Amino acid sequence: MPKAGDMDLITAVVRRSRADATLKAALEAGAPGITYVEGRGTGVKESLGYAGTLIEGEKQVLWIVTEKTDTKKVLDAVVDAGNLSLPGEGFAYVQPVSHAIGFHPAQQKA
Repeated sequence: MPKAGDMDLITAVVRRSRADATLKAALEAGAPGITYVEGRGTGVKESLGYAGTLIEGEKQVLWIVTEKTDTKKVLDAVVDAGNLSLPGEGFAYVQPVSHAIGFHPAQQKA
């Protein structure tokens, strides 16, 4: 088990249509597991809807705890698969995890 301070939490908000590809990419990049929920939100892009009506974006919110050594690789995979470098597609950020209970990193395959 990693020591306190050796982990990060990646939080990503992606379009629901990109969620499956993003989940798969994160797992392939080394994420030991992902917690996700459906979300709704609005932003500048959504508020400029048809005839001034509000368009709600359907999103998936992902939480991925990684060991610090894997964070960049997993984050890059999430950004690429979720098209997060494009405006209005979503966003991601990383926070340090100081304590975690029940987190078990992925086992190395022999």
